Amino acid sequence: MSDNLAVTACPHCDALHQDIALQAGESATCGQCASELYRYSSLNLSAWLALLLATLVFFIMGSFLPVAHIHMQGQEVSPSLFEAVYFIWDQGHYVLATMTGLVSIWLPLFYVLFRLWAVGVLLRGRLPQDFALVLRIINALQHWSLVPVVFLGMVVSLVKFAGLARLELAAGLLAYVALMFLYTATLRLTAKRLWWFAAQRQLVMDQVPYSVKDYIACTHCGLVQTPTLQNDHSLEGNNESEKRPGGVEPEPIHHCQCVRCHGGLYKRKVNMVSRTWALMLTAIVLYIPANTLPMMLLRTPISASEHTILGGVVELWESGSADLAIIVFVASIVVPFTKFLALTILLLNYKRWKGRVIQRQRTKLYRMVEFIGQWSMLDVIVVVLMAAMADFPGLSQIIAGPAAVNFGAVVVLTMLAALSFDPRCGWDARARVSSAHPSQSFFPDPHASGGLAKLDA
Repeated sequence: MSDNLAVTACPHCDALHQDIALQAGESATCGQCASELYRYSSLNLSAWLALLLATLVFFIMGSFLPVAHIHMQGQEVSPSLFEAVYFIWDQGHYVLATMTGLVSIWLPLFYVLFRLWAVGVLLRGRLPQDFALVLRIINALQHWSLVPVVFLGMVVSLVKFAGLARLELAAGLLAYVALMFLYTATLRLTAKRLWWFAAQRQLVMDQVPYSVKDYIACTHCGLVQTPTLQNDHSLEGNNESEKRPGGVEPEPIHHCQCVRCHGGLYKRKVNMVSRTWALMLTAIVLYIPANTLPMMLLRTPISASEHTILGGVVELWESGSADLAIIVFVASIVVPFTKFLALTILLLNYKRWKGRVIQRQRTKLYRMVEFIGQWSMLDVIVVVLMAAMADFPGLSQIIAGPAAVNFGAVVVLTMLAALSFDPRCGWDARARVSSAHPSQSFFPDPHASGGLAKLDA
């Protein structure tokens, strides 16, 4: 059976939904797992172009202009974000500098530039051969842009220095404030929305015939399709030798290319369980030295001291910045532990069907892990910035400790573990409810023509 309806497959449960037009302030949510599918946007390509150009200008200003002017006993330093990363590199902390530079400068910059290029190409009305490749890169970069975390790191660093030196806020910090709002606004311009613009202008296919009994939704561009190649049973990697609850054999995994973006096409993520466990267990091992070893070393003419993550929280609390102390404690202690616990729960229970309500809660848990993952990088950003801010020869010096690299690796590994997990597997334990028609896979809303549940923004 095939259907020519324009449909969207939920990325968290794989339920099919007929696309519908939204009004201002509305968002379409999955009727099966309650995940947001897409949101109304009134911006056209020209508006997105202007917004991205403004974001690029403020990003360059915020990254390369001084964050603050810091005065101490006749000496002055005026570090920018870029100079802070280079300072760490110059100290010999190459891994830490590379890691911080990627997530705070280069990956966000490329994320803006690639989307800017894609919008320009769409406005010209002719797609080059590498258009699909660039959009696949955009889809991958969206998880690795830590602009909000960097801004919070700037605030925490300046607060820590407030009682030690005279501070004057500089243009870089003010530009980063504007960047926060602009960058957050551009996050809605995802790779899938760019594919939608391309389809709207009839530059690419909008839909292809598919079978509701044997379809795959491309994780890169979102196109729902039925693969034409034969099933490759050698790629069944999610404990395929075991049966699902109820004696249902796991569905074979297709290995071919998407007909629209030419990206790899898989029914479910290959080797999901083993890869997620490996990444998470490695992160847990590194989390121990990240909390016990010093995060940074402070040297003055009369003393030298080491500071751990928890010690930094205590210092913020004792200095009167209880609000920032709580934020750092949550980002550095609570968030990593929560990610470990949540991923463990999901991995141990993804094959156990306990009903729709419980599975919805598991899906919400996974979405939470996706959202909070990047915030643990806060302490690493703070160490890098403070090292550049405290560069007063003969007066003070801050050196990144061994825990900084370990903690940064923990953040990266847990983010990779979350991306490796496939939440759709949790819904595979029940019979596919969309086998007859896509509209049967969600709870119809009598006020919506397509049946999608709609929420006001």
